[in-house]
Amino acid sequence: MDFACDPHLAVDGLLRRFRSERPLRGGSLLITIFGDAIAPRGGRVMLGSLIGLARPFGLSERLVRTAVARLAAEGWLTATRHGRRSEYRLTDNGERLFAEATRRIYGASPRAWDGRWTLVILPPAGGPPRRRLREELRWLGFGALAPGVFAHPSCTLEEARGWLAARECARESWLFKGSAEGLEHDRRLAAAGWDLAGIGRRYHRFCDVFAPVQSAAGLAPLSPQRAFLVRMLLIHEYRKIHLRDPQLPPDLLPRAWIGAEAHELCRRLYAVAFAGAEEYLTQTARAARQTLPPPGPAVYARFGGLADR
Repeated sequence: MDFACDPHLAVDGLLRRFRSERPLRGGSLLITIFGDAIAPRGGRVMLGSLIGLARPFGLSERLVRTAVARLAAEGWLTATRHGRRSEYRLTDNGERLFAEATRRIYGASPRAWDGRWTLVILPPAGGPPRRRLREELRWLGFGALAPGVFAHPSCTLEEARGWLAARECARESWLFKGSAEGLEHDRRLAAAGWDLAGIGRRYHRFCDVFAPVQSAAGLAPLSPQRAFLVRMLLIHEYRKIHLRDPQLPPDLLPRAWIGAEAHELCRRLYAVAFAGAEEYLTQTARAARQTLPPPGPAVYARFGGLADR
């Protein structure tokens, strides 16, 4: 049967695709679950609930425990003990990164641009802190123009300054605002900083995978669990591409840029799965001694506004 005709087959296909990935990156999926589902509902969850939420994706209890321990060691999560049980939440640094990622994933792409670039030049000191800094800059949408030189078309100086100030190893970085000689030079800079062709190919694959799911979900309602699975896999795949996308102004993008189509597909399918996924979270996930609190107004503003059903 065609996936486009049966939402159950469509969701099963998504799950098979995710489970077939090697290596199976449990930590990355847990980051998606925290950022999309747990953070806006109090930001805390018991480890047992997290294990239960991850099980349908093919993540074993052992894999979840290992991934959570690794995320804690990397500074993303922190734990609080309640007897023999553990409750996890994002660290302050994790919350800052997620706040920026949330703004970019669920917000509209910038249309107006003043033609100026924000540049960050890292200090020459190397080692793990510098590698972590480079990776976080890419997470924030910066492109690498040369070793230690990063650029962003829409990040303001104030935003960049605040982000750098929170990182001890970035205190000696240099921050600039400037413009190129003209549009042709802007385009060359964009081509040097980002693999736009590669990002475009990933957006095409994203549309190929999720367009049939969106069509099928419009024919029959999804159960709460399946709505949760669709929503997590949708955002999991979308964020991995979108957070590498500098969201350049139209003048700097290739013709017929697929990113706008992928954003619209993600917006529509997210709206379809949203309410059922929230219901599933309420039914199954807990923080210490309580169910998760309801999501706040900011959640319903995602993708330009979701119906509060």
